[in-house]
Amino acid sequence: MIAPVREGHALPPSAAAPALAVRDVTKTYGATVALNAASFSVLPGEVHALLGENGAGKSTLVKLLSGLIQPGRGRIELFGLAARLSRPADAQRLGVATAFQELTLVPDLTVADNMLLPRAPAGLLGQLRRREGERLVVAHFADLGLDSIDPRAEIADLDLALRQKIEIARALFRRPRILLLDEPTSTLSGHDIDWLGAQIARQRAAGVTIVFISHRLREVRRFCDRLTVLRNGSSIGTEAVGDVRDDDVIRMIIGRSLASAFPPRPAVRPAGGAPLLRATGLAASGKLRDGSFALHRGEILGIAGLQDMGQQELFLACFGMVPLTAGSLEVDGQRTVLASPRDAVRDAIGISLVPEERKTEGLFLHMTGRFNVSLPVVHRFARHGIIDTSAEDRAVAAVLERTEVDLRALHTPADAFSGGNQQKLVIAKWLLAGSRILLLFDPTRGVDVGTKHQIYLLMRAFADAGGAILFHSTEIPELVGMSDRVAVMYQGQIVQELTGDAIEEEAIMRAALGEAAAVPAGTGA
Repeated sequence: MIAPVREGHALPPSAAAPALAVRDVTKTYGATVALNAASFSVLPGEVHALLGENGAGKSTLVKLLSGLIQPGRGRIELFGLAARLSRPADAQRLGVATAFQELTLVPDLTVADNMLLPRAPAGLLGQLRRREGERLVVAHFADLGLDSIDPRAEIADLDLALRQKIEIARALFRRPRILLLDEPTSTLSGHDIDWLGAQIARQRAAGVTIVFISHRLREVRRFCDRLTVLRNGSSIGTEAVGDVRDDDVIRMIIGRSLASAFPPRPAVRPAGGAPLLRATGLAASGKLRDGSFALHRGEILGIAGLQDMGQQELFLACFGMVPLTAGSLEVDGQRTVLASPRDAVRDAIGISLVPEERKTEGLFLHMTGRFNVSLPVVHRFARHGIIDTSAEDRAVAAVLERTEVDLRALHTPADAFSGGNQQKLVIAKWLLAGSRILLLFDPTRGVDVGTKHQIYLLMRAFADAGGAILFHSTEIPELVGMSDRVAVMYQGQIVQELTGDAIEEEAIMRAALGEAAAVPAGTGA
């Protein structure tokens, strides 16, 4: 039975021909099987979730439907007719538009230029009508409630969440019949997710069919009618969202159940004493006005806040990536000045950062996993200016096993791995470096539930071994489940600190919305 439709819309009759049908599609890359006879169908006007671990075949399927690659076997049907999608223009001509997770926006072009690619209005002799194009973009943004976006702003100057909304807006600009949303909420939170929900509701009301790729079951339940799970390139099954429990979905995704989403907190908290890292009144250009906190050994301190409330600048300031305009940092009780990340990662300091964008800020994608993991400490393996590659291999292999990354990463480029394994490579790099303080900025963004659980276990093991973690997530349940304390940011400053049973979703959200009275938060519990 089809689940009740979200947002109050009725599904078309189940007897209607599928808007999209994937029939026994197989795609291989040499010996690697990305899709293995995968099959599923989506009804016209339906919002259909596609779930699976990183590497399950979701990205390959999105590329097939977008015309970027072609299947080895099987076929794709659109509205009952076989479709040959040999290139992106074929997909767009047949009414398929995609908003990709790995953004396709050109950073050095303006918002309007990106929106109009590849078909900007042209006049005689092919000359672009720039004003006409900008007028169309402004009207489209106004229709979507994105009036505040300057069409002449360069993409590189915009934050990640705003770029994601522009990516979605560009897909909608093409007036699709089938809309593919690839991890659209991975960089969104709070009001931005509400905005996305409103756009999904409008599109389905207009009869648009939507395929919603996500790892977030909360959004799947909120937006979607049915879900299909892929595992190891094969379709495991399709279920009505309202008829299946989260535990059952997780079991379908990873082939086993998770005993608990979050590892248990230690029964006894570490003793007090001087914080390992203390920030006092940190301010930096941008949103950060007053970042004050104390982070102790053996502790995970969550940093909560709505988008663009200063949390990114706080993390970058603690890693020496942005200069302070006020305030100070102490490590082990000693005043510390971080002029650059090189200062932060020194053995005597031991601060490391897992950044928001792993592909552009955390990894050299075309280099091997060994290169990426050993890079910060490659000098340790040098003898008279020559790298002892055997020693390097052994050290990297040990940390790859610890993070459960396949040992082929020693000799394989990072871009050959799934997003979840890429994120574990970033974490492995800092574990090999022997960091004492981990700054984790949304570390589970865009990774599957199984990899999330592995990252949670790595975090708790790191803290239990005496390390300290500053942890920001756009998913409030993660902050509740993983943090020993939670500091909430609002308009550039930490306004409330929650401990023990007070760490719960409603309290965090109230403080994040500015409803909580400001309290001194820098002393640490």
